[in-house]
Amino acid sequence: MYLENMDKEFNPERFRVARLRRKMTYRKLAEQTGLSSKTISKYENDGINNPPSNDSLKKISQVLSYPVQFFFEDDIDEISTEAVSFRALSKMTAAQRDAAISAGRLSLIVNDYIQDNFELPKQDLRDLRNFEPEIAANAIREHWALGSRKIVNLIHLLESKGVRVFSLAENTLDVDAFSFWKDGVPFIFLNNKKSAERSRFDAAHELGHLLLHKHASPYDSAIDISLSSSRVAEQEADNFASAFLMPKVSMFSAAPNYITIDDVIELKSRWSVSAVSLIFRMHKLKLITEWQYRRLMEEASMRGYRKKEPNSIPREKSLIFEKIMPVLAKEGLGVKSFAKELKLPLDEVTNLMFMPTLI
Repeated sequence: MYLENMDKEFNPERFRVARLRRKMTYRKLAEQTGLSSKTISKYENDGINNPPSNDSLKKISQVLSYPVQFFFEDDIDEISTEAVSFRALSKMTAAQRDAAISAGRLSLIVNDYIQDNFELPKQDLRDLRNFEPEIAANAIREHWALGSRKIVNLIHLLESKGVRVFSLAENTLDVDAFSFWKDGVPFIFLNNKKSAERSRFDAAHELGHLLLHKHASPYDSAIDISLSSSRVAEQEADNFASAFLMPKVSMFSAAPNYITIDDVIELKSRWSVSAVSLIFRMHKLKLITEWQYRRLMEEASMRGYRKKEPNSIPREKSLIFEKIMPVLAKEGLGVKSFAKELKLPLDEVTNLMFMPTLI
């Protein structure tokens, strides 16, 4: 059985990760493989004692689009649901949540390989729990010597401070972004279906969670989430993101006395943020009145700026992946062979590394 894998046993936990990543229920996977739900359950829950046959494994591999070798490697590190900060948890289904967490677990495989073969920046985040969001944003800007200037590329900045940033190719707007700490290393995941401006805000939002809610869920429980605690944590991260991307000093120096929606479109490029985020920040800082805020928001909605950003900026990508892939290529590891080396599907690797167009 499994002639090419005789030295290793079938790993049911890896089977579970692949199934959840593809959002497959027992029933759906059974239907597409021609196996029974009971059999699928047996493989996942008692696969060491009752592993699939060669024929069954081949069917599973084809349906899930995971290489057979993937199911024979060591366990993938767990990511506790309680340790994960989801951007829009209340809107997510269990399947979406489990698929996103599974992507996070796959990223650990990619990260371990890169970390073992390259010298990466050490994490340089501060523990800012119990700080007010505005104060925390100023504190980390001071710690990183950013002053009040614009952050040109947020992903590059985060990576230079030791944050591992990965991309998510989730075909849903309900999975914005998420983050967690793992063995002292901060991770952020961004949905690449969002606008470039929204993605920057999501990255700053997740940085807020990493700093303000370090090593713990910002919620009361992974199962029975208190709406009040969830909203407080999300609002704190939103306020942090606004202050971090649009410092008060630069906002006060740039905002005109009377502002129109066209002024908003022109001004937003100063900080590479969305029109709506800029309007919200100006209102928060009392640079515009309540009446102006409502009028600008209404006009932004009428123009469709909530769905399609005007004068959109280029999408940010990982600098680390951009630098290491040519090095790996010189050693004979192109993207396809790199995925094969990791025993991962090509689409999972390219999606995580901001390269979905390569497949």
